[in-house]
Amino acid sequence: MFDLLLAGGVVVDPSQGMSGPADVGIREGRVAAVGPGLAQPARERIDARGCIVTPGLIDLHAHVYAGVTSWGLKPDPVCLATGVTTIVDAGSASWSSLAGFRWYIAEPAATRVLCYLHISGIGLIYAPVGEMLNLAFADPESVGQHAKENADLVVGIKIRQGTFQVGEHGTKPLQLAIEAAEIAGVPVMCHIAEGPPLAEILSLLRPGDVVTHCFQGRGEPVVDPKGDLLPAAREARERGVVMDVGHGGGSFRWEVGEAALERGYPPDVISTDLHTYNRYGPVYDLPTTLSKFLHLGMTLEQVIERATVAPARALRRPDLGTLRPGAPADVALFTLEEGEFLLQDAHGGTRTGRRRLTPRLTVRAGRVYHPEALVQETREELIRRSRPRRKV
Repeated sequence: MFDLLLAGGVVVDPSQGMSGPADVGIREGRVAAVGPGLAQPARERIDARGCIVTPGLIDLHAHVYAGVTSWGLKPDPVCLATGVTTIVDAGSASWSSLAGFRWYIAEPAATRVLCYLHISGIGLIYAPVGEMLNLAFADPESVGQHAKENADLVVGIKIRQGTFQVGEHGTKPLQLAIEAAEIAGVPVMCHIAEGPPLAEILSLLRPGDVVTHCFQGRGEPVVDPKGDLLPAAREARERGVVMDVGHGGGSFRWEVGEAALERGYPPDVISTDLHTYNRYGPVYDLPTTLSKFLHLGMTLEQVIERATVAPARALRRPDLGTLRPGAPADVALFTLEEGEFLLQDAHGGTRTGRRRLTPRLTVRAGRVYHPEALVQETREELIRRSRPRRKV
């Protein structure tokens, strides 16, 4: 007997090349079976007709160190209402605040919470001052050892390589982050913005390292002013550097994404960079971000792949982003609405989308979460917080 049966939906699971009608049977918090017309009885049955059923989404770049950092959101309200079952905090915690992140954020959450550990000892606690303006904030040995000793939680090392964050230090902070990553045996996630030449940054990155904000429009993007792809961007991908959207409040521009996709350069991973100051626009959530790439011409299967099995590969977690029997029972249900939907980038640009993914239900480790039943953080709660400068 199944504990839960999701019956009659269209299963889209790129990890298995599945895209068609099928049921999903769950037992003891694990996927037990996937296929059409599963006949076993179930303690609970959910009618998924009219829904797209996917592995639980993975958001590779967000900020959920709530109550401690400038941008932290509580993970469960924003994740379990939107089909996200794994969220990765991108550098909010430093080695000195990692224990608090584990005790007060990751362990109490129903959502699976992982993190990139910041190379800076102050992490992303204080927004108005760049965290690597002083190289003394970086201690690669301590960062690397903490990442190594907390491998169940820490998936890599984070560095923000914008001038606001690193000042006149060029790529030295990135080199320190790579040093820490080498100690721990993990990838680096590198934020790009205004700063050192992109080709110089990309030349330092290793296979498996992640460039986040790949379609940003404030510094040097992956395309030149004519819209042609930079040779360094193509070469970096060819040797295994992962290109992640990391939409954020200032890091996705329609024109850059359009030019890149027209030249056969889609993102490897689609993530939100979700935080306190973009939760109510322009990001909103991961399904909204995926809908923007539907508008850019990617197929449903392609966008689901970029939010399931692709980030799982980047995390080196083959158990995630899949509905293979034996995998954790992390599942998302959506409807694909048709109409006219206003879609915003991070620079005031708008497009009218014709399709939108709307979350209907989330299953995390076999437990069902309905969006309308989750307690949402309100605008008023966010406004009451101290409001520093916007995230840059």
